[in-house]
Amino acid sequence: MFALTGKIALVTGAAQGNGRAIAVALARAGADLAIFDLADQAERVHETMELIHMEGRNARFYPCDVRVVEGFADLVARVTDDFGRIDILVNNAGISDYALALECTPERWDAAVDLNLRGMFFLSQAVARHMIERGGGGKIINMGSTHGLVATGNAIAYKSSKGGVHSLTRELAFEWIKYGINVNAVAPGPVETPAILAADEALGRTGDVLRADMARRVPLGRRLQADEIAPAFVFLASDAAKAIVGHVLVVDGGQTIF
Repeated sequence: MFALTGKIALVTGAAQGNGRAIAVALARAGADLAIFDLADQAERVHETMELIHMEGRNARFYPCDVRVVEGFADLVARVTDDFGRIDILVNNAGISDYALALECTPERWDAAVDLNLRGMFFLSQAVARHMIERGGGGKIINMGSTHGLVATGNAIAYKSSKGGVHSLTRELAFEWIKYGINVNAVAPGPVETPAILAADEALGRTGDVLRADMARRVPLGRRLQADEIAPAFVFLASDAAKAIVGHVLVVDGGQTIF
C-alpha cells in the first residue's frame, strides 16, 4: 500500500534540503520525478537527479520560478508530454522570513506570500486541471509548517503564508475530492536545512544558544533532519493514505504538544 511504483511525481524546490529528501524518498518508493526549481540551481538539481537515478528511477529538470504563475500551464503540458501524466504534486518550494510584525515591509510580505502561497495555489490549479482532464485521481501534498500553527514572536509574513497553506489545503481538499484528488499537507517543525543553517548564522543562533533553544522548544531535543520529514510525503502520496483528506500532518519532534 505504500509503494509508488510507476507513479509520476512533480516536486518543486528539489535542489536541496527538504525538497531533495522528498524527491529521493518518492523515487525510493518507485516514482519517477519531474523537478521544478530555479535555473540557477541546475547544478544542485542534477545532484538530486543523480540520487534519484541511483534508486533506479528517471528524473527530468524543468527550470521554473514558482512566483511566475503565468507559465504553469505550459510547464505542466511539457511534463505530461514527457512522462504521460502527473500522479503526485509536492508543493515544497518556499522561503522563510524572520521579520517582526513592526519590521515587516510590503516587499518582504509579498515575497513570502507570492512564493509560499500564491505560487502553490496556481501550480496546484494547473496540475489539478490536468488530473481532472485525464479522468480524475491524484495526490497533492503541500509544505506547511508548525509556524502556521503556533506563535513565537517573529516571522510574521512566513507564519501568515503557512497558515494560509493549511487553509488552502483544506479548501482544495473539499473542492477536489469529488474528482478523486486527495489534497493534504505536512507541517514540519524545525528541520536542519542549508537555508535554516544560514539563517541561524546570520541571527547568531549557533552552538550553545541553538542547543538551549531546541531543548526549550522541542521535546525531541534537536532539529529534525530532512530525511525524517520525507516519509510523511511518501505516506500521503501512497494508497495507504487514500482516505486522508484535507489533513495537516505534523512532524515536529513534539514542538506543538505544549
